[in-house]
Amino acid sequence: MPDLAAACRLALMECLGVRAGETVLVVTDTEMQPIGDAFFAAARELQAEVALITMIPRDNHGQEPPSAVAAAMGKSRVAVLATSRSLSHTRARREANAAGARIASLPGATADMLERTLSVDYKELAAVCEEYAALLTDGREVHLTTAAGTDLTFSIAGRKGHPDTGLYTRPGSFGNLPAGEAYVAPVEGTARGFLVIDGALAGIGILEKPLHIKVEEGRAVAVDGGREARLIEEIFAKYGPASRNIAELGIGLNPLARLTGNVLEDEKVRGTVHVALGDNSTFGGNVEAPSHLDGILLRPRLEIDGRHIL
Repeated sequence: MPDLAAACRLALMECLGVRAGETVLVVTDTEMQPIGDAFFAAARELQAEVALITMIPRDNHGQEPPSAVAAAMGKSRVAVLATSRSLSHTRARREANAAGARIASLPGATADMLERTLSVDYKELAAVCEEYAALLTDGREVHLTTAAGTDLTFSIAGRKGHPDTGLYTRPGSFGNLPAGEAYVAPVEGTARGFLVIDGALAGIGILEKPLHIKVEEGRAVAVDGGREARLIEEIFAKYGPASRNIAELGIGLNPLARLTGNVLEDEKVRGTVHVALGDNSTFGGNVEAPSHLDGILLRPRLEIDGRHIL
């Protein structure tokens, strides 16, 4: 039976390629301390020069860490970001990658999730992720629909598709664990139509009722859907117009992931699509915001340049 210690060792050895003597930084917060501790112990067992920083949880996904944490990330060869709020879409992460760090981000990861999903065949997963990323890179116009009511169009012309393969062994490489998606930043201002999030939403979990979002000129302009709609409107009010940006199209490709209400795993579920709102500056877009919210769409039909992709 897999256990957390084995999952952490696998992540460090196979996904990040940690070697004895390498400088490894584990960043965690008070809500994720057991996961951070497990990665620290695994890195120590591998004889890495490992350090652990525990910080106060951020208020929202995409909010910058304290400056001392950002500085430590930039001086590490490997960084494991085991935090309750995602540091993926931050300047600190981007600058650490630019300095050559290999980074895995695990926002909100649980022991059960890591034990179940990290034993995927990474060679096979990487091939699938790269195939879909190439389709996104080569594509121009996207049409996304679902039975729940999504009918959204936008441009991805000139934007690069990114594969999240789980293999982050090259200097400057980055991705999530668990891995398994291909994603792209839509061209700002081009999205229009209706987005219905019927699976789950970052920061909220599995939805009690679908969120209906009207999209005009690349931004969410109206939200309907009860309690969850009020919560997302509060985020828009707090973080400003940039948080309304249609920031990402992602395709879930991990066969071991399942819908649990934890967006880190939910967005990797094979056969789903996710659309994010807010920041896209860290993967090819032009909008910087202290918020990045992924919404999971179930049973989607995805067309790129008229070709049925999913």
